[in-house]
This record gives sequence, structure tokens and C-alpha cells, in this order.
Amino acid sequence: MYQLYPSTGHPAGPLQSPPAPKPVQTAAKFMYGGAVTSAANLIATPLTITLVIVVFGLIPIALWLWMARATSQGKNWARILSTVLFILATLQLTGSRGVVQVLCAALTWLIGLAVVWLLWRPASSAFFRPQHFV
Repeated sequence: MYQLYPSTGHPAGPLQSPPAPKPVQTAAKFMYGGAVTSAANLIATPLTITLVIVVFGLIPIALWLWMARATSQGKNWARILSTVLFILATLQLTGSRGVVQVLCAALTWLIGLAVVWLLWRPASSAFFRPQHFV
């Protein structure tokens, strides 16, 4: 969508999205932290890892990074999907084994909790509403 210059009526260029509010920026930073803790959990698994385990271990890292980028851009679907992924992570908490894996899982869950809380605050909700330009 383009905005017109008031005096000439010529396009001024594409409209810029408003910057993400502080809670959304903080949530995105937590999501990057979630990617780090997911990577730490992957490293903490025994060295006899098969290719399948490595691939499945990389998926959560990719999801954290994808959701951080999409929410920073104001994509409402990413906020909803982040919440769904947090619920799924909550259900998966009981599957962790070993002290390091339990600590990584707990830290990742706490990061996810903070992310969901930040993404659904009033300032964040206003950012995710569709902008109607006149």
C-alpha cells in the first residue's frame, strides 16, 4: 500500500509498519533465548545421537527463531501459534530425563511462559491488530 504526497498526489512510497512495542521486542528476545536453551538441550543428549534425533532437535530451534521474527513483524498468526506451541511444550514437560535435560526443559518452559504473557499484554495486542489506512 502506498501513501500519497498531500501536495502532488504522487506515491510517497510504501507505508511503514509501526515499530513493535517493548513487550513484543522483549518477547522476541526471549524467543531467541528459547532457541539457545533448545540448542543446549540438544547438546545435553547422549553422544550416541542418531540423525533422526538431531533433526527433531533442530525443529524447536527453528520454531523459536521463526516465531521471534514473525511476532516482531506483527503477524497475529505467529502470536497464536506461539501460544499453541507453548501449550504443547507444557504437555511435553514430563518426558524429560536427566538433570541437565530437566533444567533445560524447565528453563525453556519458563521462557515460553514469559513470551506468551508478553505477547498477550494490551500494548502487544494493539500492535497485532490490523492497521486500517485511510
